[in-house]
Amino acid sequence: MTYLEIFREIAQIPRASHHEERIADYLCKFAAERGLDYSRDEHHCVVIRKAASPGYEAEEPLVLLNHTDMVCVSDAGYDTPGAVSIEEYDEGGERWMRARHTSLGADNGIGLSMALAVLDDDTLKHPALEVLCTTCEEDDMSGAANLSADFVKGRNVLNLDSENYDDITVGSAGAYIQTATLPVSRIAMPEGYVAYEVAVTGGLGGHSGVDIDRGRGNAIKILANLLLVAIRQMNIKLYLVSFEGGGAYSAIPAEAEAKVVIPREDMEQFEVLVSQCYEAVRAEYSVTDPELQVACEPSVWHSTVMSEESTHVFLAAVNGIPTGVTERLGEDGKTSNNIGVVTMRKGSKPAMLLSTHTRSSDYERMRQLADNISRILMLVGAEVKTLLDAKPWQEDTAHPFINKVMNIYEQTLGFRPKPVSQHFVLEAAYLVEKFQGMHIASIGPLIKGAHSTAERVSLATADNIWKVVREILESR
Repeated sequence: MTYLEIFREIAQIPRASHHEERIADYLCKFAAERGLDYSRDEHHCVVIRKAASPGYEAEEPLVLLNHTDMVCVSDAGYDTPGAVSIEEYDEGGERWMRARHTSLGADNGIGLSMALAVLDDDTLKHPALEVLCTTCEEDDMSGAANLSADFVKGRNVLNLDSENYDDITVGSAGAYIQTATLPVSRIAMPEGYVAYEVAVTGGLGGHSGVDIDRGRGNAIKILANLLLVAIRQMNIKLYLVSFEGGGAYSAIPAEAEAKVVIPREDMEQFEVLVSQCYEAVRAEYSVTDPELQVACEPSVWHSTVMSEESTHVFLAAVNGIPTGVTERLGEDGKTSNNIGVVTMRKGSKPAMLLSTHTRSSDYERMRQLADNISRILMLVGAEVKTLLDAKPWQEDTAHPFINKVMNIYEQTLGFRPKPVSQHFVLEAAYLVEKFQGMHIASIGPLIKGAHSTAERVSLATADNIWKVVREILESR
């Protein structure tokens, strides 16, 4: 099977973070059907082993690393990806692949498919192989964090999870994900009030690491700011009914929606304010988010609303949390934060739930920003939990394996990849700490719009990466 045929199979398997059981089943079946040895742990991480080709027994074993989960987001009105509907198309004379109305899962499905295609092809010559497939990389990295110390034997790792075709990733930012649960009180909807639905839609969203410095609008922040302006500057006694935004911790939210109630006599000025907000947003994000919209429309009557205090506290907390790049650290480094998801917990203990994803190439600066965010949330009475605390990773670029990958890349494609440290998080920090002596080089095709419904992969660059992978396998 070709790697694209395998990818189309994988795309039909739901594989959101923490729900990788079915893709793990697929991997184990894939190995068993080919008579390959494999192991699966309680976190659904899988390693598939293939013996060295004749004449390659003395070569250093190689680990092919990929994660099995994907960020699942969808356009308004569409379900998040279960089975992904794929299409190929031409753009600028090049072939691309995307999904219809959902994220594609090329991150990291293309790399995973290449690793499986290697296992499927008995004509390829290679050293002893371990195809390591981890889980929850897009969330808390619990798969890599909980691997047993003997899960893999190899120490040279080729990771196929990079998204910048011209680069070789030899470093990554640290990441700190925390969630907050803010209890809220609810009261009966006041007399003389009317209801509205207010929505921010049409944003590009994107990867909260790769795209965080592109100036794209965070729909959650835009909406919260609008509603706080209505309260503080327009003196509208607004109550929240609900607030929902974003679809993944690691994605810039492209859409957010709130249901609110306001005094009937303030309807006109509220609608004018929303219109003014739209004009301001259209001006500010005309280049980065040309389709961004802000609109309101009358809604149905609601029996209960959040209290005035709960409404103010929640909106103030969201507005007080920084988003985007907060500081630059040298040529490539930076510190950033993203509010990825906001949703409401209903029932007997109503609460607002939100997530923040802090990244930095400097661990201490990352923790400082994350701690400041935590203090903001705890000061307003939220319970804060840490889901991920990953250190930055920096590879030794002088190591022979890293140089070998770079040399083969240049010999195969005619240009030398630039060694870079990326502002996304890889599992490398966990792996190099757990498996002493491990060295990792990360390469991959050009993927644009990862973690969004605009995700697409350049098929020409994917074919070229496949050539590089095969040359690395057969080299001595």
